[in-house]
Amino acid sequence: QVYLVETGGGLVQAGGSLRLSCAASGSTYNIYTMAWFRQAPGKEREFMAAISWNGDIENYADFVKGRFTISIDNAKETVALRMNGLKPEDTAVYYCAAAKGLYVGDVHERYSYWGQGTQVTVAS
Repeated sequence: QVYLVETGGGLVQAGGSLRLSCAASGSTYNIYTMAWFRQAPGKEREFMAAISWNGDIENYADFVKGRFTISIDNAKETVALRMNGLKPEDTAVYYCAAAKGLYVGDVHERYSYWGQGTQVTVAS
């Protein structure tokens, strides 16, 4: 079993920045990919970015390119999401996910493990 815990959410003004972190524990040898999703009230879960465990493969959704950056420290078993230029429409619960295989795509069903989420609220 793998456990994921997100931290770093909070309230920011439009144009501000946040750094989210996700710490993995348990049977982390099963993890080959980690990713970030978000879900706003009344909307479907939305893929943001994914990264392979060794950091050599990255994939970003078009809407975050140039603003958000995913990174991984596999020695510390932690994945981060640096978010710059935040907008009110970025307000959502942000989730960390992990896949058992090398998959960096946007299909949430392909990810086996999920954190409980951290709230990000961007004020107008």
